[in-house]
Amino acid sequence: MKKIFFNISAIAILLTIAVSCQEDVLDKKAVDTFNEELVFSDINVVNAYLGKCYDRMGGNTDNGILGAREDLLSSGTDQLLCIHRPANYVMLKGTMSPDQLGYFVNNGLGGWLRWNNLYANIQDVNRILANVDAVTITPAQEALKKQMKGEAFFIRAYDYTTLLMVYGGAVLKDQPYKLDDDFTSVKRSTIKETLDFILKDIQSSIDNIPASIEQGRANRAAAAALKSRVLLFCASKLTNGGWAEQASNTLISFPAGSQNSLLTQARDAAKDVMDGKYGTFSLVGTVTDPPATLTAADVQKYAETYGSNFVQKAGWNSETIWGIQFPLTGGNINNANIWYGPNGYHNWGNNNPTEPAVRSFEMADGTKFQWDKYNPGDMDVRTATNDELAADPLRNPYNGREPRFYACVLFDGAPWQARPSDAAGLEPENKVQTGYYFKTVADKTPYKSGLDTRASLIEAWNGTKTHYYIKKLLDPATAGQYFRGTHSWIEFRYAEILMNYAEACIELGGADLQKGIDAMNMVRNRSGLPDRVTTDQAVAREFVRHERKIEFFAEGHRFYDIRRWMIMDQVIEPIFSMRIEHYDTGLHKWIYNKADKADDRMFTDKKFYWVPLSRDEMNKAPQLQQNPGYN
Repeated sequence: MKKIFFNISAIAILLTIAVSCQEDVLDKKAVDTFNEELVFSDINVVNAYLGKCYDRMGGNTDNGILGAREDLLSSGTDQLLCIHRPANYVMLKGTMSPDQLGYFVNNGLGGWLRWNNLYANIQDVNRILANVDAVTITPAQEALKKQMKGEAFFIRAYDYTTLLMVYGGAVLKDQPYKLDDDFTSVKRSTIKETLDFILKDIQSSIDNIPASIEQGRANRAAAAALKSRVLLFCASKLTNGGWAEQASNTLISFPAGSQNSLLTQARDAAKDVMDGKYGTFSLVGTVTDPPATLTAADVQKYAETYGSNFVQKAGWNSETIWGIQFPLTGGNINNANIWYGPNGYHNWGNNNPTEPAVRSFEMADGTKFQWDKYNPGDMDVRTATNDELAADPLRNPYNGREPRFYACVLFDGAPWQARPSDAAGLEPENKVQTGYYFKTVADKTPYKSGLDTRASLIEAWNGTKTHYYIKKLLDPATAGQYFRGTHSWIEFRYAEILMNYAEACIELGGADLQKGIDAMNMVRNRSGLPDRVTTDQAVAREFVRHERKIEFFAEGHRFYDIRRWMIMDQVIEPIFSMRIEHYDTGLHKWIYNKADKADDRMFTDKKFYWVPLSRDEMNKAPQLQQNPGYN
């Protein structure tokens, strides 16, 4: 049986691009003969074709690109809750199977990281690499052609990296498939062979991309950052004997004794970027020790500095290695503000921070947040009167927290944008309202519900289910109700390089341990937190894992981290609501409401660390080996 797994190409899209920028090319042939021959007749049309390959990186459908999606990848972790399609996160439900892939197969709003979408893009990239050298060019276009080849190698490496980190060993192909190819012999390669293929593509990318390149195109540092990322994943517990029963399964496991070598490679790949081998990068802000006591102004400044990474619109800052740009007209779409913003602003309120994630942010002095500080043993309820808050503002669990908390989370009382006209004048103005208002404690029903709750006067159905909204990734200057965002999605930033280096060094231990701690402390200091100090490898491991959890909150890294560390059984649990009550008598209550289950989650089987191939794919190509545990 012969079968094509891959989309041949989006000819209609290319036609649109060619019409807009290459009318002289289309003059050569009638529209009804627009085909591959025409695409590869002009280097500028090939360049436009390459642009569409950027759009489909990571296995996305036409709704969003890379991380800028309505349903965030971090909602597949303990950090966030997708309120509109929670059942799509099947690995958190114990329901994932070849017949039920949820988020990993659905088109439109829910689907990305898809096996078939990834291969469709790889097929298009392979077509470019196979044909670009035959395109007639002028001597002045030679540099562009070489650069485009480097970009194509980067995109293919990125897509194969996604396949590796989601599915394990992949079907490796460096030439485009043809209609008469026999697919019955196609098989998946080992995870080691897949990594080797990726590393070769990354090097080819670095060799072909010039030292200086237009912002938005893949640069050498992006390829180097991808190398750091994939090597750290491959150096993990998950792929190196952590699943003891599958340690000999070469689709998901490296040969015994590989881990130290992979950790060393991951360390060195990050160090190359840190040493400026591919350009000069640095954290935005200061990396010196913060003041022993932060003022409110200090906290705000640190929060704004950290948060500035995620609202960049023009030239990128010193921390940004590579990302996706979103112009106001044309090109890709960033609807982050309407997707994630509070419903009381006529936004859709998706991807709510969970209570455990909110509690994981530290205090401003770097100490651990302690929910039961004022009532030891009670992990569900906090209370405070106005008088008590005046004497000790920290009784409010949202006061006195580390700067990144204020850059990442919109909580009850958090300052936000001016309200739309139909909410103007409703107090408190321009602050998030996720609480309920009562006259006395005897009242059973609130006389007013916050505008950003599911009992709101405005779009209640889009209200938060956890009583928090995400702030990170939103642009404070954009009213999502009316306007799309123009801020970039940052896929690789220097903080990741430092944290990858830190983790690899800490896992290697010995003389590398302190080097790792020093790199981690740079990230902490930039965020207004004091140094971590330890000589204990196990303690340092917990430090670096916590730092990744906070530093990369909502960016998607957590989806890979909790899998590669094999801690999903420790962190995945049902999601409950935080109910906030304000009384006219001056009493305030914060109640982790175990009676209000926002989402029932569980982690029941190690097989869910890997996504299976779909039943449809296996039926079409039964020689492809399925991932372990799936029938």
